[in-house]
Amino acid sequence: MGIPDFIREIRRTAGHQLLFLPGVSAVVFDDAGRVLLGRRADTGGWSIIGGIPEPGEQPAAAAVREVYEETAVRCVAERVVLVQTFTRPVTYPNGDQCQFMDVCLRCRAVGGEARVNDEESLDVGWFPVDMLPELQEFALFRIKQALIDGPTWFDSTVAG
Repeated sequence: MGIPDFIREIRRTAGHQLLFLPGVSAVVFDDAGRVLLGRRADTGGWSIIGGIPEPGEQPAAAAVREVYEETAVRCVAERVVLVQTFTRPVTYPNGDQCQFMDVCLRCRAVGGEARVNDEESLDVGWFPVDMLPELQEFALFRIKQALIDGPTWFDSTVAG
């Protein structure tokens, strides 16, 4: 996963301590109803496309940018699918710890040909929703929510 320059700068003084960061993910559909997935270079697994917004960048713009950077597919954001804070921090191989609040957007492809477009992906492709490769629950839940025309999902439980 590419580390944004602003995170590198924070890490100079923060070290490996836990950072709470924004994240975006995109469930991108084409006109045939297929979903765009990338096989991640860091884990080797298939997933939806995602990343970290730059300071001041709107979540929808960040999702559209990440999709293009990773897959060369042009898309437009249509709606917010869910907002969710990950319950567990992630510890990267270098020891950095992060916890993310993800804003997931449903997007529609409007151009470009799906291909590996950066070092974060090993492969990219379009998949019918009934023929998805093995995916983690993170991606499956977001695809399921993107297929529903309901309101934005959020965890309504309140710790007390």
